[in-house]
Amino acid sequence: MGRLENKVAVITGGAGEIGQAAGALFVAQGAQVVLADLNEDRLRDAVAAIGGNNVSYAVADVTRAADNAAMVAAAEERYGGLDIFLANAGVEGKVKPIPDFDESEFDSVLNVNVKGVFLGLQSAIPAMKRRGGGSIVITSSVAGVEGYANVSPYVTSKHAVVGMMRSAAKECAADNIRVNTVNPSPVEGRMISSLNSGMGELVGIGAEDLKAASMAGIPMQRYGRPEEIAQVMLFLASDDASWVTGSVYLADGGNTA
Repeated sequence: MGRLENKVAVITGGAGEIGQAAGALFVAQGAQVVLADLNEDRLRDAVAAIGGNNVSYAVADVTRAADNAAMVAAAEERYGGLDIFLANAGVEGKVKPIPDFDESEFDSVLNVNVKGVFLGLQSAIPAMKRRGGGSIVITSSVAGVEGYANVSPYVTSKHAVVGMMRSAAKECAADNIRVNTVNPSPVEGRMISSLNSGMGELVGIGAEDLKAASMAGIPMQRYGRPEEIAQVMLFLASDDASWVTGSVYLADGGNTA
């Protein structure tokens, strides 16, 4: 039997690299999974890549309460309940000094990365109570425990969800619902490429040179792989982590050591 046998999971940001890696791993470990994202074409591709009858998708905007309720309802209707909620959807925003950000640019990052998680919890927690418990895993970042220049909305949002997680862990413990964050260093994929491009343009360094300098600052000398982050998420989602709640799990190649 897999580590998630008979478990049902909803994964937001399910069309992204980490979301799809987690979806594939969770299905391989016995779960039934709903991938949620805005991009239906990429969701279809993700479901096809994972394959089988234990994965499906829901098109959803995490900044809308109704969409969060609908993705949880989809899990209950298709698979009978909800045991795991992976609040993984996120955006990086622009790369700018604080005085140069428009208010709307700040709001757009906080809406997805903070409000989106909060609305997800509002829908997931009651469903997990009906199930007798569950595990909530929130994707934060090393930017949730450290500061980084020129990406202040992103850093603010990733700190915020750590605080939200700690509050939710205390609220939900009596209902056998565990809540934790996974905090990666840069992971190969679209988001870090976007950040490197924006940062390189700001400071006058090519994106590849910036990537090389960034990796040189990580003790393990490389970026993470989506599958490596998914493995940490699997542990937290599974009953192996039955005594783990309210915790920040850094998956960062030693970056914050």
